[in-house]
Amino acid sequence: MQKKYQHLFGPVPSRRFRRSLGVDLTPYKTCSFNCVFCQLGRTTNHTVARKEYVPVKKVIAELQEWLKIDGEADYITLSGSGEPTLHSGFGKILEFIRKNSKIPTVLLTNGSMLNLQEVREAASQADIVKTSLSAWDQLSLEWVNCPHPQITFDQLVEGQKDFRQIFSGKLYMEVFLINGINTTPDNVQRIADIVKDIGSDHVQLNTVVRPPAEDFATPLMKEKMEAYTDFFVPTAEVIAEYNRSDLPCAQVNEDTIFSMLQRRPCTADQIGKVFGLHLNEVSKYLGKLIREEKIHYEQRNNEIYYTALLQ
Repeated sequence: MQKKYQHLFGPVPSRRFRRSLGVDLTPYKTCSFNCVFCQLGRTTNHTVARKEYVPVKKVIAELQEWLKIDGEADYITLSGSGEPTLHSGFGKILEFIRKNSKIPTVLLTNGSMLNLQEVREAASQADIVKTSLSAWDQLSLEWVNCPHPQITFDQLVEGQKDFRQIFSGKLYMEVFLINGINTTPDNVQRIADIVKDIGSDHVQLNTVVRPPAEDFATPLMKEKMEAYTDFFVPTAEVIAEYNRSDLPCAQVNEDTIFSMLQRRPCTADQIGKVFGLHLNEVSKYLGKLIREEKIHYEQRNNEIYYTALLQ
């Protein structure tokens, strides 16, 4: 994507959905959760208020232009800097894409707003919906996801069950495992039982692979995660680190790297693997972005991570 857009980013390689055009519908970290593992850091606007955070007309105008100028991606994904279902018009955007493009749509949501009928109806327009469940009761939900006070565990689960009843597309569920917090066999089995009751088509196990919001959120070893795959119905998949070998080439420049760093901190090595660049090329782009004071870096766990500065 050569042109800069305010509400679109990418297409970027995705571990889940290949080359995905992102649609960002909320200001940075406007979310109903404040997950301890979030790669974007702590939630700055902890809310359940649904409103038109960014103008629907502007998002649709950018999508119209992108479809006309470029229009090549494997998926169009509503995701970005916060919880997309907090946007009161996200259903209108899904409707526009369905009517004007053959590219399948994905909604990435924490599922916290699916207790509302209007949210379920709007979300049902997506081809794929990915929800999440990493807890088994109210206390564990508060440990892992730190929900807004108006959100309860029972409400979260019942909303996802109700959505499954009306949704004819593919329902993915992500279970985020944090070492020592929700990773005993009993913990995982209780989560798996609830996931089975909801009735997802695909289950993915994830863990901390990028700098989390809280330092105590640490990864579970891959071998242990693999041992839990059979706890789930259907059998879960451990989401591996991104491997670019089976994806189309991505056009890379300072803007594409900066766009990625706006949404997640990365090391130079991670950037190189995502875009298929030699570290010398990565350092060239990072050096320019640092000189332009668009990014900064810090050392965490003996690794240097680069993060976009707020503009």
